[in-house]
Amino acid sequence: MKKTMILLFGLLFLFISCGKENSIPQKNKKDTLIVAQDGEPKSLDIHQGNDGFSLRANKLIYSRLVESDGDMNIVPGLAESWEQLDDRTMQFHLRKGVKFHNGYDFTAEDVKFSFERMMNSPRIAFVLPPIERIDIVDDYTVNLVTKSPFGPLLAHLSHPALGMVSKKLLTENPDSLKENPIGTGSYKFKSWTLGDSLTLEKNGNFYEKRDGLQYITFKNIVEASNRTIGLETGEFDVALSISSVDEENIKNNPKLQLITKPSISYTYVGMNTEKTPFNDVKVRKAINYAIDKEAIVNVILNGSGNIATSPIAPGVFGFTDKTKNYEYNVEKAKELMKEAGYENGFTASILAFGGEANSQTAEIIQAYLKEIGIILKVELVEVSAYWDMTEKGRHDLFLGSWGVVTGDADYGLYAMYHSSAKGGAGNRDFYENKKVDELLEKAKGSIDQDERKKLYEEAQILIVDDAPDIMLYNRILAVGAQKNVKGLNIHPVTLHDFSTVYIED
Repeated sequence: MKKTMILLFGLLFLFISCGKENSIPQKNKKDTLIVAQDGEPKSLDIHQGNDGFSLRANKLIYSRLVESDGDMNIVPGLAESWEQLDDRTMQFHLRKGVKFHNGYDFTAEDVKFSFERMMNSPRIAFVLPPIERIDIVDDYTVNLVTKSPFGPLLAHLSHPALGMVSKKLLTENPDSLKENPIGTGSYKFKSWTLGDSLTLEKNGNFYEKRDGLQYITFKNIVEASNRTIGLETGEFDVALSISSVDEENIKNNPKLQLITKPSISYTYVGMNTEKTPFNDVKVRKAINYAIDKEAIVNVILNGSGNIATSPIAPGVFGFTDKTKNYEYNVEKAKELMKEAGYENGFTASILAFGGEANSQTAEIIQAYLKEIGIILKVELVEVSAYWDMTEKGRHDLFLGSWGVVTGDADYGLYAMYHSSAKGGAGNRDFYENKKVDELLEKAKGSIDQDERKKLYEEAQILIVDDAPDIMLYNRILAVGAQKNVKGLNIHPVTLHDFSTVYIED
Protein backbone atom coordinates (compact mmCIF):
# COMPACT_ATOMS: atom_id res chain seq x y z
CA MET A 1 0.00 0.00 0.00
CA LYS A 2 2.82 2.36 0.93
CA LYS A 3 4.61 1.65 -2.39
CA THR A 4 1.37 2.26 -4.27
CA MET A 5 0.84 5.65 -2.57
CA ILE A 6 4.40 6.70 -3.33
CA LEU A 7 3.90 5.71 -6.98
CA LEU A 8 0.63 7.65 -7.19
CA PHE A 9 2.19 10.76 -5.64
CA GLY A 10 5.11 10.43 -8.06
CA LEU A 11 2.80 10.23 -11.05
CA LEU A 12 0.78 13.20 -9.75
CA PHE A 13 3.96 15.26 -9.31
CA LEU A 14 5.10 14.33 -12.83
CA PHE A 15 1.69 15.30 -14.25
CA ILE A 16 1.71 18.68 -12.47
CA SER A 17 5.32 19.37 -13.48
CA CYS A 18 4.61 18.57 -17.13
CA GLY A 19 1.52 20.73 -17.01
CA LYS A 20 3.55 23.64 -15.67
CA GLU A 21 6.25 23.17 -18.30
CA ASN A 22 3.68 23.09 -21.08
CA SER A 23 2.09 26.27 -19.77
CA ILE A 24 5.32 28.26 -19.59
CA PRO A 25 5.64 28.91 -23.36
CA GLN A 26 2.00 30.04 -23.36
CA LYS A 27 2.64 32.49 -20.51
CA ASN A 28 5.84 33.76 -22.12
CA LYS A 29 4.42 33.89 -25.62
CA LYS A 30 5.21 37.25 -27.25
CA ASP A 31 2.27 39.64 -26.92
CA THR A 32 3.80 42.93 -28.15
CA LEU A 33 4.78 43.97 -31.67
CA ILE A 34 7.59 46.52 -31.45
CA VAL A 35 7.84 48.85 -34.44
CA ALA A 36 10.78 51.25 -34.84
CA GLN A 37 10.07 54.41 -36.82
CA ASP A 38 11.85 57.71 -37.37
CA GLY A 39 9.43 60.03 -35.57
CA GLU A 40 6.28 60.24 -33.48
CA PRO A 41 2.70 61.50 -33.91
CA LYS A 42 1.90 65.19 -33.64
CA SER A 43 -1.62 64.47 -32.39
CA LEU A 44 -3.79 61.46 -31.56
CA ASP A 45 -6.89 63.56 -32.11
CA ILE A 46 -7.83 62.08 -35.49
CA HIS A 47 -8.93 65.45 -36.88
CA GLN A 48 -5.81 67.34 -35.82
CA GLY A 49 -2.95 65.15 -37.08
CA ASN A 50 -2.30 64.84 -40.81
CA ASP A 51 1.39 63.89 -40.64
CA GLY A 52 2.44 60.34 -41.45
CA PHE A 53 3.23 59.32 -37.86
CA SER A 54 -0.14 60.54 -36.59
CA LEU A 55 -2.01 58.86 -39.45
CA ARG A 56 -0.20 55.55 -38.88
CA ALA A 57 -1.34 55.40 -35.23
CA ASN A 58 -4.77 56.95 -35.77
CA LYS A 59 -5.50 54.46 -38.53
CA LEU A 60 -5.52 51.82 -35.78
CA ILE A 61 -7.33 53.81 -33.07
CA TYR A 62 -10.17 55.09 -35.26
CA SER A 63 -12.29 53.66 -38.09
CA ARG A 64 -13.65 55.29 -41.22
CA LEU A 65 -16.83 54.73 -43.22
CA VAL A 66 -14.73 52.96 -45.85
CA GLU A 67 -11.14 51.77 -45.70
CA SER A 68 -8.36 51.15 -48.22
CA ASP A 69 -6.18 48.07 -47.90
CA GLY A 70 -2.48 47.67 -48.64
CA ASP A 71 -3.29 47.39 -52.34
CA MET A 72 -5.45 50.56 -52.28
CA ASN A 73 -8.71 48.65 -52.74
CA ILE A 74 -11.75 50.32 -51.15
CA VAL A 75 -13.29 47.95 -48.60
CA PRO A 76 -16.13 48.27 -46.06
CA GLY A 77 -15.35 50.01 -42.78
CA LEU A 78 -17.99 51.33 -40.42
CA ALA A 79 -20.27 51.31 -43.46
CA GLU A 80 -20.94 47.73 -44.47
CA SER A 81 -22.43 48.83 -47.82
CA TRP A 82 -23.26 51.95 -49.83
CA GLU A 83 -25.15 53.00 -52.94
CA GLN A 84 -25.24 56.04 -55.23
CA LEU A 85 -28.76 57.52 -55.03
CA ASP A 86 -28.06 60.32 -57.51
CA ASP A 87 -25.00 62.15 -58.84
CA ARG A 88 -24.59 64.07 -55.56
CA THR A 89 -25.91 61.63 -52.95
CA MET A 90 -24.28 58.50 -51.58
CA GLN A 91 -26.17 56.43 -48.99
CA PHE A 92 -24.19 54.50 -46.39
CA HIS A 93 -25.54 51.57 -44.37
CA LEU A 94 -23.72 51.40 -41.04
CA ARG A 95 -22.71 48.35 -39.07
CA LYS A 96 -24.91 47.67 -36.05
CA GLY A 97 -23.56 46.86 -32.61
CA VAL A 98 -20.27 48.78 -33.02
CA LYS A 99 -19.03 50.42 -29.84
CA PHE A 100 -16.41 53.05 -29.09
CA HIS A 101 -13.53 51.98 -26.84
CA ASN A 102 -15.30 53.47 -23.80
CA GLY A 103 -18.47 51.48 -24.47
CA TYR A 104 -20.55 54.21 -26.12
CA ASP A 105 -22.66 53.05 -29.10
CA PHE A 106 -21.75 54.12 -32.63
CA THR A 107 -24.70 55.48 -34.65
CA ALA A 108 -25.51 57.82 -37.52
CA GLU A 109 -25.39 60.76 -35.09
CA ASP A 110 -21.66 60.15 -34.67
CA VAL A 111 -21.16 60.20 -38.45
CA LYS A 112 -22.89 63.56 -38.84
CA PHE A 113 -21.04 65.01 -35.84
CA SER A 114 -17.66 63.69 -37.10
CA PHE A 115 -17.97 65.22 -40.56
CA GLU A 116 -19.10 68.56 -39.16
CA ARG A 117 -16.06 68.50 -36.86
CA MET A 118 -13.77 67.70 -39.81
CA MET A 119 -15.13 70.67 -41.76
CA ASN A 120 -13.97 72.95 -38.94
CA SER A 121 -10.47 71.51 -38.76
CA PRO A 122 -7.83 73.55 -40.63
CA ARG A 123 -5.61 70.46 -40.57
CA ILE A 124 -7.82 68.15 -42.61
CA ALA A 125 -10.72 70.14 -44.09
CA PHE A 126 -8.95 70.19 -47.47
CA VAL A 127 -9.02 66.37 -47.59
CA LEU A 128 -12.82 66.27 -47.34
CA PRO A 129 -15.09 65.85 -50.33
CA PRO A 130 -17.15 69.00 -51.07
CA ILE A 131 -19.85 68.08 -48.55
CA GLU A 132 -23.06 70.07 -48.58
CA ARG A 133 -24.70 68.17 -45.74
CA ILE A 134 -25.07 64.83 -43.95
CA ASP A 135 -28.67 63.60 -43.70
CA ILE A 136 -29.58 61.03 -41.05
CA VAL A 137 -32.13 58.55 -42.46
CA ASP A 138 -32.22 56.38 -39.32
CA ASP A 139 -29.81 55.26 -36.59
CA TYR A 140 -27.80 53.17 -39.05
CA THR A 141 -28.31 54.92 -42.40
CA VAL A 142 -26.83 58.25 -43.55
CA ASN A 143 -26.85 60.15 -46.83
CA LEU A 144 -23.75 62.13 -47.74
CA VAL A 145 -24.73 64.94 -50.12
CA THR A 146 -21.97 66.79 -52.01
CA LYS A 147 -22.22 70.33 -53.38
CA SER A 148 -21.52 68.97 -56.85
CA PRO A 149 -20.82 65.53 -58.36
CA PHE A 150 -17.52 64.26 -56.94
CA GLY A 151 -15.86 61.30 -58.66
CA PRO A 152 -13.19 60.43 -56.05
CA LEU A 153 -15.67 60.37 -53.14
CA LEU A 154 -14.90 56.90 -51.77
CA ALA A 155 -11.15 57.35 -52.24
CA HIS A 156 -11.24 60.54 -50.17
CA LEU A 157 -13.40 58.97 -47.47
CA SER A 158 -10.78 56.23 -47.04
CA HIS A 159 -8.15 58.82 -46.02
CA PRO A 160 -6.91 57.81 -42.55
CA ALA A 161 -7.63 61.27 -41.10
CA LEU A 162 -11.38 61.01 -41.80
CA GLY A 163 -12.13 58.80 -38.81
CA MET A 164 -15.33 58.70 -36.78
CA VAL A 165 -15.49 60.10 -33.24
CA SER A 166 -18.13 59.94 -30.50
CA LYS A 167 -20.61 62.81 -30.40
CA LYS A 168 -21.57 61.96 -26.81
CA LEU A 169 -17.95 61.89 -25.61
CA LEU A 170 -16.95 65.15 -27.26
CA THR A 171 -20.13 66.91 -26.20
CA GLU A 172 -19.28 65.99 -22.60
CA ASN A 173 -15.62 67.02 -23.00
CA PRO A 174 -14.52 68.67 -26.29
CA ASP A 175 -10.81 68.21 -25.41
CA SER A 176 -11.01 64.55 -24.38
CA LEU A 177 -9.16 63.19 -27.43
CA LYS A 178 -6.02 65.18 -26.61
CA GLU A 179 -5.18 63.03 -23.59
CA ASN A 180 -7.24 59.89 -24.13
CA PRO A 181 -8.02 59.21 -27.80
CA ILE A 182 -11.11 57.02 -28.18
CA GLY A 183 -12.37 55.57 -31.45
CA THR A 184 -13.87 52.33 -32.73
CA GLY A 185 -10.64 51.02 -34.27
CA SER A 186 -8.88 47.68 -34.01
CA TYR A 187 -6.56 49.04 -31.28
CA LYS A 188 -7.14 51.37 -28.37
CA PHE A 189 -4.82 53.84 -26.69
CA LYS A 190 -2.76 52.55 -23.73
CA SER A 191 0.17 54.93 -23.11
CA TRP A 192 2.40 57.54 -24.73
CA THR A 193 5.81 58.66 -23.50
CA LEU A 194 6.68 61.72 -25.57
CA GLY A 195 9.93 61.36 -27.46
CA ASP A 196 10.15 57.64 -26.72
CA SER A 197 7.20 55.37 -27.47
CA LEU A 198 3.46 54.97 -28.04
CA THR A 199 1.66 51.77 -27.02
CA LEU A 200 -1.75 50.60 -28.24
CA GLU A 201 -3.81 47.68 -26.93
CA LYS A 202 -5.93 45.33 -29.02
CA ASN A 203 -9.66 46.11 -29.09
CA GLY A 204 -11.37 42.82 -28.28
CA ASN A 205 -14.71 44.24 -29.42
CA PHE A 206 -13.58 45.27 -32.90
CA TYR A 207 -16.16 44.52 -35.57
CA GLU A 208 -13.79 42.20 -37.50
CA LYS A 209 -11.44 39.48 -36.27
CA ARG A 210 -7.79 40.48 -36.62
CA ASP A 211 -4.62 38.44 -36.08
CA GLY A 212 -2.73 41.29 -34.42
CA LEU A 213 -0.86 40.90 -31.14
CA GLN A 214 -2.25 42.20 -27.84
CA TYR A 215 -0.06 45.30 -27.93
CA ILE A 216 1.67 47.42 -30.58
CA THR A 217 4.49 49.71 -29.46
CA PHE A 218 5.83 52.37 -31.83
CA LYS A 219 9.39 53.32 -30.83
CA ASN A 220 10.82 56.69 -31.85
CA ILE A 221 14.27 55.86 -33.28
CA VAL A 222 15.52 58.78 -35.37
CA GLU A 223 18.70 57.30 -36.85
CA ALA A 224 18.16 54.77 -39.65
CA SER A 225 21.28 52.82 -38.66
CA ASN A 226 19.96 52.41 -35.10
CA ARG A 227 16.67 51.04 -36.40
CA THR A 228 18.55 48.44 -38.43
CA ILE A 229 20.85 47.54 -35.52
CA GLY A 230 17.80 47.09 -33.26
CA LEU A 231 16.30 44.79 -35.85
CA GLU A 232 19.49 42.73 -36.07
CA THR A 233 19.73 42.36 -32.29
CA GLY A 234 16.06 41.38 -32.00
CA GLU A 235 15.07 44.51 -30.05
CA PHE A 236 12.56 45.44 -32.77
CA ASP A 237 10.14 43.25 -34.68
CA VAL A 238 9.66 45.74 -37.51
CA ALA A 239 11.78 48.69 -38.68
CA LEU A 240 10.44 51.38 -41.00
CA SER A 241 12.23 53.87 -43.27
CA ILE A 242 15.12 51.53 -43.97
CA SER A 243 18.08 53.23 -45.60
CA SER A 244 19.07 51.91 -49.01
CA VAL A 245 22.54 50.97 -47.72
CA ASP A 246 21.01 48.70 -45.04
CA GLU A 247 18.62 46.88 -47.36
CA GLU A 248 21.22 44.34 -48.57
CA ASN A 249 22.30 43.58 -45.00
CA ILE A 250 18.72 42.79 -44.05
CA LYS A 251 18.17 40.70 -47.19
CA ASN A 252 21.26 38.63 -46.45
CA ASN A 253 20.46 38.07 -42.76
CA PRO A 254 18.75 34.65 -42.37
CA LYS A 255 16.90 35.87 -39.26
CA LEU A 256 15.37 38.85 -41.06
CA GLN A 257 13.20 39.67 -44.07
CA LEU A 258 12.93 42.74 -46.31
CA ILE A 259 9.35 43.45 -47.40
CA THR A 260 9.13 45.72 -50.45
CA LYS A 261 6.45 47.38 -52.55
CA PRO A 262 6.44 50.15 -55.19
CA SER A 263 5.29 53.35 -53.53
CA ILE A 264 2.66 55.71 -54.91
CA SER A 265 4.62 58.74 -53.79
CA TYR A 266 6.43 61.11 -56.13
CA THR A 267 9.79 62.77 -55.42
CA TYR A 268 10.63 65.82 -57.50
CA VAL A 269 12.28 69.22 -57.64
CA GLY A 270 9.67 71.94 -57.93
CA MET A 271 10.33 75.25 -59.65
CA ASN A 272 8.66 78.53 -58.72
CA THR A 273 7.05 79.25 -62.09
CA GLU A 274 6.08 82.79 -61.06
CA LYS A 275 9.72 83.79 -60.65
CA THR A 276 12.13 84.79 -63.42
CA PRO A 277 13.72 82.84 -65.09
CA PHE A 278 11.61 79.82 -64.05
CA ASN A 279 8.56 81.41 -65.66
CA ASP A 280 10.17 80.49 -69.01
CA VAL A 281 9.27 76.95 -70.12
CA LYS A 282 12.52 76.71 -72.12
CA VAL A 283 14.56 77.23 -68.95
CA ARG A 284 12.48 74.65 -67.09
CA LYS A 285 12.96 72.12 -69.90
CA ALA A 286 16.69 72.88 -70.06
CA ILE A 287 16.98 72.09 -66.35
CA ASN A 288 15.14 68.82 -66.91
CA TYR A 289 17.44 67.78 -69.76
CA ALA A 290 20.52 68.69 -67.70
CA ILE A 291 19.86 66.12 -64.94
CA ASP A 292 20.53 62.39 -65.09
CA LYS A 293 17.62 60.93 -63.09
CA GLU A 294 18.88 57.36 -63.43
CA ALA A 295 22.10 58.33 -61.70
CA ILE A 296 20.12 59.90 -58.84
CA VAL A 297 18.07 56.72 -58.39
CA ASN A 298 21.26 54.66 -58.30
CA VAL A 299 23.16 56.95 -55.93
CA ILE A 300 20.39 58.07 -53.54
CA LEU A 301 18.22 54.95 -53.53
CA ASN A 302 20.86 52.36 -54.38
CA GLY A 303 18.61 51.41 -57.30
CA SER A 304 15.48 50.93 -55.11
CA GLY A 305 13.23 53.12 -57.21
CA ASN A 306 12.00 53.95 -60.68
CA ILE A 307 12.44 57.12 -62.70
CA ALA A 308 9.16 59.06 -62.57
CA THR A 309 7.37 59.38 -65.90
CA SER A 310 4.42 61.42 -64.60
CA PRO A 311 3.56 63.60 -61.58
CA ILE A 312 1.58 60.64 -60.24
CA ALA A 313 2.92 57.12 -59.80
CA PRO A 314 1.86 53.85 -61.39
CA GLY A 315 -0.73 52.35 -59.07
CA VAL A 316 -2.63 55.62 -58.67
CA PHE A 317 -6.04 55.68 -60.34
CA GLY A 318 -5.70 57.93 -63.41
CA PHE A 319 -2.01 57.30 -64.09
CA THR A 320 -1.10 57.26 -67.78
CA ASP A 321 1.81 55.60 -69.58
CA LYS A 322 1.56 58.15 -72.40
CA THR A 323 4.05 60.51 -70.75
CA LYS A 324 7.80 60.08 -70.24
CA ASN A 325 10.62 61.81 -68.42
CA TYR A 326 13.08 64.18 -70.07
CA GLU A 327 16.18 62.32 -71.22
CA TYR A 328 19.63 63.27 -69.97
CA ASN A 329 20.93 65.50 -72.79
CA VAL A 330 23.32 68.28 -71.79
CA GLU A 331 23.67 69.62 -75.35
CA LYS A 332 19.90 69.94 -75.68
CA ALA A 333 19.83 71.71 -72.32
CA LYS A 334 22.49 74.22 -73.42
CA GLU A 335 20.63 74.84 -76.66
CA LEU A 336 17.41 75.68 -74.79
CA MET A 337 19.28 77.94 -72.36
CA LYS A 338 20.69 79.85 -75.31
CA GLU A 339 17.24 80.16 -76.94
CA ALA A 340 15.86 81.52 -73.65
CA GLY A 341 18.62 84.13 -73.47
CA TYR A 342 20.56 82.49 -70.64
CA GLU A 343 23.58 81.18 -72.56
CA ASN A 344 25.82 82.31 -69.69
CA GLY A 345 23.54 80.86 -67.04
CA PHE A 346 22.28 82.50 -63.85
CA THR A 347 22.34 82.12 -60.07
CA ALA A 348 19.55 80.48 -58.05
CA SER A 349 18.95 78.39 -54.92
CA ILE A 350 17.38 75.05 -54.01
CA LEU A 351 15.55 74.58 -50.72
CA ALA A 352 15.56 71.27 -48.84
CA PHE A 353 15.07 69.84 -45.36
CA GLY A 354 15.70 66.52 -43.69
CA GLY A 355 18.59 64.12 -43.58
CA GLU A 356 21.56 63.09 -45.63
CA ALA A 357 19.58 61.77 -48.63
CA ASN A 358 17.89 65.13 -49.23
CA SER A 359 21.08 67.15 -48.87
CA GLN A 360 22.92 64.71 -51.14
CA THR A 361 20.16 64.93 -53.76
CA ALA A 362 20.31 68.74 -53.69
CA GLU A 363 24.10 68.64 -54.12
CA ILE A 364 23.81 66.30 -57.11
CA ILE A 365 21.29 68.67 -58.72
CA GLN A 366 23.71 71.50 -57.99
CA ALA A 367 26.55 69.70 -59.79
CA TYR A 368 24.47 68.88 -62.88
CA LEU A 369 23.14 72.42 -63.28
CA LYS A 370 26.63 73.86 -63.07
CA GLU A 371 27.30 72.13 -66.40
CA ILE A 372 24.80 74.47 -68.11
CA GLY A 373 25.94 77.61 -66.30
CA ILE A 374 23.44 77.64 -63.42
CA ILE A 375 25.13 78.37 -60.10
CA LEU A 376 22.86 76.77 -57.52
CA LYS A 377 23.08 77.46 -53.82
CA VAL A 378 21.85 74.63 -51.55
CA GLU A 379 19.77 75.89 -48.60
CA LEU A 380 19.09 73.28 -45.90
CA VAL A 381 16.49 74.53 -43.43
CA GLU A 382 14.30 73.25 -40.60
CA VAL A 383 11.08 71.62 -41.74
CA SER A 384 8.85 74.40 -40.37
CA ALA A 385 10.88 77.03 -42.26
CA TYR A 386 10.73 74.89 -45.40
CA TRP A 387 6.92 74.69 -45.31
CA ASP A 388 6.60 78.39 -44.57
CA MET A 389 8.96 79.49 -47.35
CA THR A 390 7.47 77.24 -50.03
CA GLU A 391 3.92 78.17 -49.01
CA LYS A 392 4.70 81.86 -49.43
CA GLY A 393 6.71 81.42 -52.62
CA ARG A 394 10.01 82.54 -51.11
CA HIS A 395 12.02 79.99 -53.09
CA ASP A 396 13.50 79.28 -56.51
CA LEU A 397 13.73 75.48 -56.55
CA PHE A 398 12.76 73.07 -53.80
CA LEU A 399 13.11 69.35 -53.20
CA GLY A 400 9.64 67.90 -52.64
CA SER A 401 7.66 64.70 -52.24
CA TRP A 402 3.94 64.00 -52.47
CA GLY A 403 2.16 60.82 -51.43
CA VAL A 404 -1.23 60.13 -52.99
CA VAL A 405 -2.82 58.86 -49.79
CA THR A 406 -6.24 58.31 -51.38
CA GLY A 407 -4.85 56.41 -54.38
CA ASP A 408 -6.78 58.72 -56.73
CA ALA A 409 -5.29 61.18 -59.25
CA ASP A 410 -7.46 63.99 -57.88
CA TYR A 411 -5.38 64.03 -54.68
CA GLY A 412 -2.16 63.94 -56.67
CA LEU A 413 -2.96 66.44 -59.42
CA TYR A 414 -5.56 68.94 -58.19
CA ALA A 415 -3.65 69.90 -55.05
CA MET A 416 -0.33 70.03 -56.89
CA TYR A 417 -1.22 71.76 -60.16
CA HIS A 418 -4.60 73.52 -59.98
CA SER A 419 -4.15 77.29 -59.83
CA SER A 420 -6.55 77.58 -56.87
CA ALA A 421 -4.17 75.42 -54.79
CA LYS A 422 -1.13 77.70 -55.05
CA GLY A 423 0.92 77.78 -51.87
CA GLY A 424 -0.09 75.90 -48.74
CA ALA A 425 -2.71 73.69 -50.38
CA GLY A 426 0.00 71.91 -52.36
CA ASN A 427 0.83 73.84 -55.55
CA ARG A 428 4.19 75.14 -54.42
CA ASP A 429 5.34 75.43 -58.04
CA PHE A 430 2.79 78.28 -58.27
CA TYR A 431 1.94 76.66 -61.59
CA GLU A 432 -1.02 77.82 -63.67
CA ASN A 433 -2.48 76.48 -66.90
CA LYS A 434 -6.13 77.25 -67.62
CA LYS A 435 -6.60 74.11 -69.71
CA VAL A 436 -5.15 71.96 -66.90
CA ASP A 437 -7.49 73.67 -64.43
CA GLU A 438 -10.45 72.88 -66.68
CA LEU A 439 -9.48 69.21 -67.08
CA LEU A 440 -8.92 68.71 -63.34
CA GLU A 441 -12.24 70.36 -62.52
CA LYS A 442 -14.09 68.16 -65.01
CA ALA A 443 -12.41 65.01 -63.67
CA LYS A 444 -13.24 65.94 -60.08
CA GLY A 445 -16.88 66.55 -61.01
CA SER A 446 -17.47 63.39 -63.02
CA ILE A 447 -18.73 60.12 -61.55
CA ASP A 448 -17.92 58.30 -64.81
CA GLN A 449 -14.58 56.68 -63.94
CA ASP A 450 -13.61 55.99 -67.57
CA GLU A 451 -14.15 59.64 -68.43
CA ARG A 452 -12.06 60.66 -65.43
CA LYS A 453 -9.14 58.51 -66.64
CA LYS A 454 -9.18 60.23 -70.05
CA LEU A 455 -9.28 63.69 -68.48
CA TYR A 456 -6.40 62.91 -66.13
CA GLU A 457 -4.36 61.52 -69.01
CA GLU A 458 -4.78 64.74 -70.98
CA ALA A 459 -3.90 66.82 -67.90
CA GLN A 460 -0.71 64.83 -67.25
CA ILE A 461 0.44 65.27 -70.86
CA LEU A 462 0.05 69.05 -70.57
CA ILE A 463 1.73 69.23 -67.15
CA VAL A 464 4.77 67.19 -68.25
CA ASP A 465 5.11 69.36 -71.36
CA ASP A 466 5.01 72.51 -69.20
CA ALA A 467 7.77 71.01 -67.00
CA PRO A 468 7.04 72.79 -63.69
CA ASP A 469 9.00 70.01 -61.96
CA ILE A 470 12.12 67.97 -62.39
CA MET A 471 10.45 64.56 -62.13
CA LEU A 472 12.88 62.42 -60.13
CA TYR A 473 11.56 59.05 -58.96
CA ASN A 474 8.94 56.81 -57.40
CA ARG A 475 10.79 54.92 -54.71
CA ILE A 476 10.35 51.28 -53.77
CA LEU A 477 9.32 51.07 -50.12
CA ALA A 478 11.25 48.73 -47.86
CA VAL A 479 10.28 47.48 -44.42
CA GLY A 480 12.62 45.34 -42.36
CA ALA A 481 11.18 42.65 -40.10
CA GLN A 482 12.04 39.55 -38.15
CA LYS A 483 11.64 36.37 -40.20
CA ASN A 484 8.72 35.20 -38.03
CA VAL A 485 6.66 38.37 -38.57
CA LYS A 486 3.69 37.47 -40.76
CA GLY A 487 0.58 39.13 -42.16
CA LEU A 488 2.05 42.53 -43.01
CA ASN A 489 0.84 43.82 -46.38
CA ILE A 490 2.71 47.11 -46.45
CA HIS A 491 0.93 50.25 -47.59
CA PRO A 492 2.27 52.11 -50.67
CA VAL A 493 2.43 55.43 -48.80
CA THR A 494 3.74 53.83 -45.55
CA LEU A 495 0.44 53.97 -43.61
CA HIS A 496 0.81 50.31 -42.75
CA ASP A 497 -1.97 48.50 -40.89
CA PHE A 498 -0.33 46.45 -38.13
CA SER A 499 -3.63 45.01 -36.89
CA THR A 500 -3.15 41.98 -39.16
CA VAL A 501 0.42 41.21 -38.07
CA TYR A 502 1.20 38.11 -36.01
CA ILE A 503 4.32 36.25 -34.88
CA GLU A 504 4.73 32.73 -36.20
CA ASP A 505 5.81 30.23 -33.53
